[in-house]
Amino acid sequence: MTEITGSEALARIAHLVEDIDIAMLTTIDEDRNLVSRPMSTRQVDEAGNIWFFTADDTAKVEEAQRHRDVGLAYCDANGMRYVSVAGTAEIVHDRTKMEELYSASLEIWFADGLDTPGIALLKVTPKVTEFWEPAKGKLALAAGALKSLVTRDVPDDDTMNHGYVTS
Repeated sequence: MTEITGSEALARIAHLVEDIDIAMLTTIDEDRNLVSRPMSTRQVDEAGNIWFFTADDTAKVEEAQRHRDVGLAYCDANGMRYVSVAGTAEIVHDRTKMEELYSASLEIWFADGLDTPGIALLKVTPKVTEFWEPAKGKLALAAGALKSLVTRDVPDDDTMNHGYVTS
């Protein structure tokens, strides 16, 4: 497995997160249960923060304010690409940032657009981020897996890229 770190890993993570789009956001509820729900990524900014739209009156906002530690999991099973983020959540009410990130597709959830009462941003600041993706494309990965099944050997280490960033 090829290890990627530093600025190369950060750039790769930003691309994967924005390309995969939907993350499972995991928070901790009042009974200390892990609770996950899908969220559409709006942006990975230059500092690596990941931005989502939300509404103030949701359980995820209450949970993120009580226990700021959250997880994000991105999965593109067809492309065999995965990203895991352990980070800190913050609820943001910055109209300028909302205008920057808003698109008409959000009107499904926010009928009055940016004038919807309680509209907010959820900002996740990553602490530890990891990703996995095929090093030579998914066909090469599949061929390597098939070879391993036939020969009963362990797959070659160079079939997947693995990267991580800590802050």
